[in-house]
Amino acid sequence: MTTTLRALLLGAALLPIAACAGTAKLPIDATYGAAPTISEPQTALITTVNARKAVGWPNGDMPTPAAGLKVQAFAAGLDHPRWLYALPNGDILVAESNAPERPKEGQGIKGAVMKAVMANAGAGVPSANRITLLRDADGDGVAETKTVFLSGLNSPFGMALVGGNFYVANTDGVVRFPYREGDTQITAAPVTVTDLPAGPRNHHWTKALIGSRDGTKLYATVGSNSNVAEFGMAEEEGRAAIWEIDIASGAKRLFATGLRNPNGMDWEPSSGMLWTAVNERDEIGHDLVPDYMTSVQDGGFYGWPYSYWGRVDTRVKPGDPAKVRAALTPDYALGAHTASLGLAFYTADLMPRYRGGALIGQHGSWNRDPVSGYKVVFVPFSGGKPSGPPQDVLTGFLDEKIQAKGRPVGVIVDKTGAILVADDVGNVIWRVTPE
Repeated sequence: MTTTLRALLLGAALLPIAACAGTAKLPIDATYGAAPTISEPQTALITTVNARKAVGWPNGDMPTPAAGLKVQAFAAGLDHPRWLYALPNGDILVAESNAPERPKEGQGIKGAVMKAVMANAGAGVPSANRITLLRDADGDGVAETKTVFLSGLNSPFGMALVGGNFYVANTDGVVRFPYREGDTQITAAPVTVTDLPAGPRNHHWTKALIGSRDGTKLYATVGSNSNVAEFGMAEEEGRAAIWEIDIASGAKRLFATGLRNPNGMDWEPSSGMLWTAVNERDEIGHDLVPDYMTSVQDGGFYGWPYSYWGRVDTRVKPGDPAKVRAALTPDYALGAHTASLGLAFYTADLMPRYRGGALIGQHGSWNRDPVSGYKVVFVPFSGGKPSGPPQDVLTGFLDEKIQAKGRPVGVIVDKTGAILVADDVGNVIWRVTPE
């Protein structure tokens, strides 16, 4: 059930809310695909805020897998698990993390309201600031070993193993540690590779990370510091971008820009192109703007904040017509406000139905009525491009009251070919395999 933002301001600060007139005009499927429907923007004095209350999983309850699949808890009792990484020996690493201290974020009435709403949706817990190692030595699909792999980090998110070094993307930069196969804990001090934009606002705090196939580069995502540059472009320096980092020297350069909040990254198996999942802008209606995944071109500009899907965002002052003309159109829309975060291409043999396509973890909407996302989907690929509509892989994250039992974030494929999904509300890692 929802109430208005005005009611929230009068004291119902922990209720989900929806205050924009009406509901979505389009079915969510219309905002998927290579040519999504882009409706006219809708603005209101009070925006839609419809984040669902986080309630967790009742005893024995779990998500619903697609036909022919089964799901089980690989690990439970975690502390806000956000991102996953599979080590070559089969061990699984999970970043237990949340936002750092951000004194400039959440200021004013609107900011205070959004902080209360996000806390109600499960995002208000302190950051554990650690990476935990999970090991399933007996192969039964449940991790019997759970150890602290790294602690004392700063809102860690992305991870990458390159050569004998393990890299972590903290919220303010990339650090490295020595790693030997089979290690269950790292106690060495971190060595800074490079800083990344952070600061006292740090609106989109997560930094994902991936290594290049030749082992010479790292790629790190940095989300925008706002919705649509409402604090000025000076606050956006180096943000809404993917950075390329030279491993040997630590030197970095902007690889792609205009990506409002890029998260998951992976290498498309047939073309070798880098792909990323991007969260688009909010507050112009239930049906705008579709999140997306796209191939990432070196030097490419993808529109934010000046435009989206070829449309000018008139809220951005001053505009930049040259930037609008230069903006690349994303490859594939993933639905309006779905909060698509995780991205992993399936290259294993265990589930041939998914081979070559992309798995997407959709954390779930706050700026749409009815809600969208709250599931894991699969998009088939052919010839290096999406080739069909999305297919549900894991659903059932909302209960009959439309409360969030869980919220998917990171998605990976383990050494056996099983799909692992980090659920930061349920505090579980789910494992999906054939029946």
